[in-house]
Amino acid sequence: MPLDFLKRKGSDSGQVPAEPPPVPSAALPEEVVAQEYSLKLSYAGKSSEGVRMQGGPKLVADLPSMLVGFAKAEIEVVEPLPIEFSQATPVIVRPSEAMQWLNAHHIHSPITRHALLVLESIDAIDLAFDTMVCSILDGEVDTSGYPDYNAVVGGVAAHWDEVSGDLIVRAVLGWGGKGARGDTDRIATKLLGNLLANILASQYSLGLTAVERPVPAAGRGGLVCAHCGFASGHERAFYCPKCGMRLLRG
Repeated sequence: MPLDFLKRKGSDSGQVPAEPPPVPSAALPEEVVAQEYSLKLSYAGKSSEGVRMQGGPKLVADLPSMLVGFAKAEIEVVEPLPIEFSQATPVIVRPSEAMQWLNAHHIHSPITRHALLVLESIDAIDLAFDTMVCSILDGEVDTSGYPDYNAVVGGVAAHWDEVSGDLIVRAVLGWGGKGARGDTDRIATKLLGNLLANILASQYSLGLTAVERPVPAAGRGGLVCAHCGFASGHERAFYCPKCGMRLLRG
């Protein structure tokens, strides 16, 4: 009996070996079909002129009252940040600074965090020396409690004058995110005027003044206030950013 199964295929059996499958062409098509992605974030804000106020023990405590009648949610006070949070910025591409920012503000409500994100991103406030009193003033919040892109947030920002020791108070508003609405700017302008009128109506008001914001030194190696224990924002400060008392130097 012949052992045909031992014969080589294609030799004695007469079978032709199968050809290998064709290699697909690596040539690119004339036009590449691409899927495009984009994300546009737009933040905007407004700030009024400063109002000089005569310093006093009850002055800072009265700042939240300036938002009464305008706030649509809880009014929160954000005090200047101590030195350990000197690098805190709401920028996710800088992980260490973003983590400082979250650690410093995690206790606040979503509305306040959103307001700080917007206002710090556009450099409308600087928590090295500003005290911020804020809430939502117009618009709605989503199911998570965060303001919509067209909601106007903010309130008043205050810092102590390095020369006179008076408190400089101004109205500061912000809005933005994924989208824009045409009438938001108009609404914010009206709110800004109303808030400024409220600030001027305070019993401590001394009138309008130019806003000269302090410039913190690069090292942020400031003094510690002997009255409230707050670490000053910068070494050249004469007054405590938190309580306004004169800093004692050795």
